[in-house]
Amino acid sequence: VRATAPAVVVGLDCITGLQTARILARRGVPVIGVARDPRHFACRTRACTRVVAADPEGPGLLDALERLAAELPEPGVLVPCSDGAVLALSRGRERMLPHYRLVLPDADVVEVMIDKVRFLELAQRIGLPIPRTWLIRDRAGAREAAAQLAYPAVVKPPMKSPAWQRATRAKAFKGNDAGELLAIHERYSPFAEVLIAQEWIEGGESELYSCNCYYGREGRPLVTFVARKLRQWPPETGTSSLGEEVRNDAVLAATLQLFDAVGYRGLGYVEIKRDVRSGRQLVIEPN
Repeated sequence: VRATAPAVVVGLDCITGLQTARILARRGVPVIGVARDPRHFACRTRACTRVVAADPEGPGLLDALERLAAELPEPGVLVPCSDGAVLALSRGRERMLPHYRLVLPDADVVEVMIDKVRFLELAQRIGLPIPRTWLIRDRAGAREAAAQLAYPAVVKPPMKSPAWQRATRAKAFKGNDAGELLAIHERYSPFAEVLIAQEWIEGGESELYSCNCYYGREGRPLVTFVARKLRQWPPETGTSSLGEEVRNDAVLAATLQLFDAVGYRGLGYVEIKRDVRSGRQLVIEPN
């Protein structure tokens, strides 16, 4: 009897990793977790047959995966669960492909999707609806943005670098006036070369939609799934803790427009929020 190829969840020690492991295990897929902190609560799950200690975003990840590959009955399927893990595996794909199954778009597409500055440039080029946006590179740019933005506004880095993650666990900050925006810039600009400031999209959690999809190796969407949040943690800028499947053709169309434009492959996700003032559905970010 041929052994089932395991799924290797890279980044088990986060809620996304735990959820991924549970979903796969419930469907009979053997799961191996890779975690920076094996003592993390998510690593106590019974969904994994074992947990390998390695930084999912660090330089030792590829070495750990190569050692693991020698013990597997057949090539495992790599499932990265954070932007950093996706980057690490994309940049090390030549080392991984002899040992694992890994479906990712081209390396440059990965970089564009994860770097929010490059993504915003792409969105403008292909006509995706996005909030009014300023790129803040210095104090003068922060003052200019603070004077022109409508409030509230959200401030976030292009990507959560190791320096950013050491400074804060937050992925974005909400500023209610110019003073707060300047204070956020003053506090967090040392941890990102550029900060992104966008006008806040008014609406509660139930106005946040997402489209999850899987593009096959030929670049065609094989599965799409549209949902909306009902609750998130932390409030306003967090991860969904309760959601429901819905039909939203505008969200689906924007997602396909983006991923078709770049020749996407693999798992993808786009978050979109409906502005209750205008009714416009604006793209927040891909993952």
